[in-house]
Amino acid sequence: MNLLDRVVSPTPTFFQKLRSIGLALAAMSGAIIAAPVALPTIVVTIAGYLAVAGTVLSAVSQITVPGDV
Repeated sequence: MNLLDRVVSPTPTFFQKLRSIGLALAAMSGAIIAAPVALPTIVVTIAGYLAVAGTVLSAVSQITVPGDV
């Protein structure tokens, strides 16, 4: 199965929930990074790491397919 087939295949329910969590993490961290107020450096650094984690979680969750049982 190639990558395109995996992307268009249905995603299992558990991974749909993980994908939503990853998207929420990425969105919240993006809002923190783009905040117009001065935030402590550690907060912005952690938000950057959460953005990467959320993006990777969403991408991996999107390409999972149900296995043959």
